[in-house]
Amino acid sequence: MTDHVSVAVATALATLALAMPAQAQTVESSAGNLSATVIAEGLDHPWALGFLPDGRVLVTERSGQLRVINNGIVGEPIAGVPDVYDQGQGGLLDLALAPDFETSGRIYLTFAERAQDAGQQRGQGTALLSARLVLEGDGGRLEDPQVIFRMNRFTNSNRHFGSRVVIGNDGNLFVTLGDRGDQDRAQDLGDLAGAIVRIAPDGSVPADNPTPEGWAPELWSKGHRNPQGATLRADGALFTVEHGARGGDEVNMPQPGANYGWPVITYGVDYSGIPIGEGTEKPGLEQPLHYWDPSISPSGLDFYEAELIPGWEGDLLSGGLSGQVLVRLDMDGDEIVGEERLFAGQLGRIRDVRVGPDGAIYLLTDADNGRLIRVAPEGN
Repeated sequence: MTDHVSVAVATALATLALAMPAQAQTVESSAGNLSATVIAEGLDHPWALGFLPDGRVLVTERSGQLRVINNGIVGEPIAGVPDVYDQGQGGLLDLALAPDFETSGRIYLTFAERAQDAGQQRGQGTALLSARLVLEGDGGRLEDPQVIFRMNRFTNSNRHFGSRVVIGNDGNLFVTLGDRGDQDRAQDLGDLAGAIVRIAPDGSVPADNPTPEGWAPELWSKGHRNPQGATLRADGALFTVEHGARGGDEVNMPQPGANYGWPVITYGVDYSGIPIGEGTEKPGLEQPLHYWDPSISPSGLDFYEAELIPGWEGDLLSGGLSGQVLVRLDMDGDEIVGEERLFAGQLGRIRDVRVGPDGAIYLLTDADNGRLIRVAPEGN
């Protein structure tokens, strides 16, 4: 966004925060007292949020609705969203606004899709939609919707769809894909499950994608279990968080052509307690930057690149579902050198984390009555 638009969005968000009734919870942190204020509620398992240029907030609900939140009021569903497979962990998932959204209205949505016809393989899989968002009143519609990518093997599992979409500095798209509950797929180099893929905005394969022998052309990295958080650092580096099994949640900085090991190596064990794979390391397989044991089920990821919370610039922020926690990871270059846990057990299952143009941290909680929450220093 241009500077004047960023200022307008930040002003709108700050005005909204001041106008909201007092529903704040406060915790002590390394940056002083932080308050979490409910901005909106009544969302159906919200999954992702994005900031519109006019200060409104765009939110996906897992059951298939795309909504706009304006001054704490949740709008009517946006028309034209495709039918989604909303069973288990499937549904309407992530969203991203194109860099030229102000002029193009282009957005991207990831979702779990059921096979559409007899000619397509049966079952469900993760897909990526490109469409133009037209806003009208408290709602709007999607125009020119096109599925520009779908994983190459659908199955009947309702687990581990991923999925986040991140726009690289070069305009290409990173999409995270889970192993669909079949761990061996993450090591099948012709299968897009258990992977990060990189595609162009029209769904084609960029010419500079990595090309290890046997790899599907869309692949960026392999050996991932279920990545539900992804973000880009200012220098263009991609970072992800993924769910382990029982323990072994990971933070990674996926490199082109690299294999992150699942299920050959992992710091977790099966839910039954039985070991998985061959241990925690093996030549040719990458180590995580950080892992959690026990698991927090990380979801949502963003870098804090703002000034409202002093001392946190350049750190990573992730939500925790089973952990019901907001986590700050202290970054020193490419290394994670510390961890701070905030609001443990106070806000619920945290599904998404985004830093707003006003410098506050915005969270979505995964619940029947999901909430949009703003976290900022007390008094801001």
